[in-house]
Amino acid sequence: MEAEGLFDTGLVRRNRLRALSHAPQETDFLLKLVNRELSERLATVERQFETAVALHAHNGQLADLLAESEKVGRVLRIEQDALMLEGAAGIATELELLPIERGSTGLVVSSLSLHLVNDLPGLFVQVRQALRPDGLLLAALPGSGTLAELRDSLIAAETELLGGVSPRVIPFADVRDCGALLQRAGFALPVVDAETYTVRYDNMFALMRDLRYMGMANPLRARSRRPAPRALFLRAAQIYADRYSDPDGRIRASFCVLYLSGWKPHESQQKPLSPGSAKNSLAEALGTREQKI
Repeated sequence: MEAEGLFDTGLVRRNRLRALSHAPQETDFLLKLVNRELSERLATVERQFETAVALHAHNGQLADLLAESEKVGRVLRIEQDALMLEGAAGIATELELLPIERGSTGLVVSSLSLHLVNDLPGLFVQVRQALRPDGLLLAALPGSGTLAELRDSLIAAETELLGGVSPRVIPFADVRDCGALLQRAGFALPVVDAETYTVRYDNMFALMRDLRYMGMANPLRARSRRPAPRALFLRAAQIYADRYSDPDGRIRASFCVLYLSGWKPHESQQKPLSPGSAKNSLAEALGTREQKI
């Protein structure tokens, strides 16, 4: 039985399977962009990895980029359903699980999935345990600010027409949250940064269609099960156009992607200086006189 949590991960799986079989090819633009960025970041790492795991990456794009990078010897794919593997070798498992042996891989890379994990701290711990000493986690997930325009427009319309709101856009973590989670899970040298991508659409309905094709339909357990009145979305689309359109009438949609990295601790890694261990004072570094008070 599926554990309770913020997200209905069974619905996440169904959304993604539907997208995999029905989505037009061009609607995976965000996934392609993020996968390329992850590949470019890996290229700057002066290391070779005998094995790598592509963790819940939607399809084979990320695994192919890892294999082509000349940084990785062998790639293991892990997806939420065997159908997502599309006939390739790999493991099908729940979002919260990483069913591989401890210390068995040098690299874990995940693309646009970790934001839907109910127990992300627990998954981070599993990743750290699966990595070899000095192994690397690279990940990307939507962060705070993603779909802010859509959220604002839906809230405004629902408040105006129905006198209350339902959770229609999922919450997203911010940079500080993710950095704290990496530290809590025991990763060394954690780094989190954000990139915001702005995509333009003819209207809100075109955006919502793309979100369905991306497998990003609302998977919240607390979502309303009653069909929303058409008037709600018509009003939300009007508010969206009034608040977030460009002079040509097209609307803007923001995708703020957080890029995470962290290393499994190893004695060779650089350690921060302990308090009071610095050999030079700030005054010396600045070329000024230090005054005692």
